[in-house]
Amino acid sequence: MLTNSESPLMLIQKTCRFRGGIKSCFLSPLVRLFTSSRSMAKSKFEYVRNFETDDTCLRNCYIVVRLDGRNFHKFAEQHAFTKPNDNRALGLMTRSARSVMEELEDIVIAYGQSDEFSFVFKRTSNWFKRRASKLMTHVASQFSSSYVFYWKEFFGEQPLLYPPGFDGRVVLYPSNRNLKDYMSWRQADCHVNNLYNTVFWTLVQKGGLTTVQAEDRLKGTLAADKNEILFTEFDINYNNEPLVHRKGTTLIWEKRDETVTKRVKLPKEEEEKEVHVTRSRRKVHAHHGDIIGDQFWEEHPDVLEDDDC
Repeated sequence: MLTNSESPLMLIQKTCRFRGGIKSCFLSPLVRLFTSSRSMAKSKFEYVRNFETDDTCLRNCYIVVRLDGRNFHKFAEQHAFTKPNDNRALGLMTRSARSVMEELEDIVIAYGQSDEFSFVFKRTSNWFKRRASKLMTHVASQFSSSYVFYWKEFFGEQPLLYPPGFDGRVVLYPSNRNLKDYMSWRQADCHVNNLYNTVFWTLVQKGGLTTVQAEDRLKGTLAADKNEILFTEFDINYNNEPLVHRKGTTLIWEKRDETVTKRVKLPKEEEEKEVHVTRSRRKVHAHHGDIIGDQFWEEHPDVLEDDDC
């Protein structure tokens, strides 16, 4: 009888060992057939593996996979995203990123704004043998499929007209300072872009300017100028705008206590009773504060690994 661990060839070889004479001679051509076909397939076709290039990421480095929406200006227009920020779209991006982190638990932190998200794998991660192509494609496919899967949760009955696309890149950062500077760069980019977009669309929606006129009005202006336009002309204090718009979204793993109610049957009791049980669970949580300064990193020291690892 053929067991799970025995191939047909192994079974024939075992039969030959225990049944000598004529039967053994009769079975030997079958053994040669199996051996010949297996070795021929290996030697004739396996050479194509030599065309694969080694894309193993350097060890002791943080692996950052950054995704960007492909042609998302058009996607946002065709799906009637609210300008300058659509909370539905931002929520969907965050939900999709959470799905990626829950699938790949070696991602220690992720940061997103607008149509982009960066995922940071811990230094000691050995997921997919640290192959850049495997990591990037897995993150991109999980994120894209989640975006489609959770669309209805955020946009209700508004139809998804066509599948969104996201491109990705892989960058390595060897030190904590390098990684923190990268995260700071992305959050600074969020601030610059959001301030511009907030003023631009305020000039269009409340100031009655065309998009061309609003663009001309903002040429050469600094951050102080943009804040002045918002405050003096529209009575808007930019610092009061939602943090998720100004600072983006940071996702990290955290342990938090949660209380659940269970029905249990206690000793010497005939009926079940409701009991409140508190337990600590590790889940992905979102933050919308500053990550450029030291406070965030001091409050969450487990995110980064020691530089001497």
